[in-house]
Amino acid sequence: MRRMMTAFVVLMLLALPAAHAVQPDEIMSDPARESRARDLSRELRCMVCQNQSIDDSDAPLARDLRLLVRERIAAGDSNSQVLDFLVARYGEFVLLKPRFERQNMLLWLLAPLLLIGGGLALWLQIRRRSRSGANLPAPPLTPDEEARLAALMADEAKS
Repeated sequence: MRRMMTAFVVLMLLALPAAHAVQPDEIMSDPARESRARDLSRELRCMVCQNQSIDDSDAPLARDLRLLVRERIAAGDSNSQVLDFLVARYGEFVLLKPRFERQNMLLWLLAPLLLIGGGLALWLQIRRRSRSGANLPAPPLTPDEEARLAALMADEAKS
């Protein structure tokens, strides 16, 4: 009976949805609008927590932003209008995923450009080495070098 109860509790804990910071007094009465508000809240950065969406943050500023999103949705704004309003007010940093625009093109293109540049540099280095003859066998040892090598090997064998 105890094992069965433990298994039931574990299953119930696994079935619980992820905890969100949205307070009951913030939830809109229309489920479709509430769903839109939650989707938008997952796209917006908490300015206090910075790497957390306002949907997950307990910070007072995140609550204000959630209320503002719901207020704009209730006023009839589309999702893009709500995001544009918040970007105009708080800047592009408020978006967890920045837009692909002229101002932040370097942000989007820097990593692929560095990867391509590194690959090109590696390819050129390999090509230059193969042309310079780095893969050719070493020239044979001179008689002096052979005598010195034999002496070193004899010293190593003694110790």
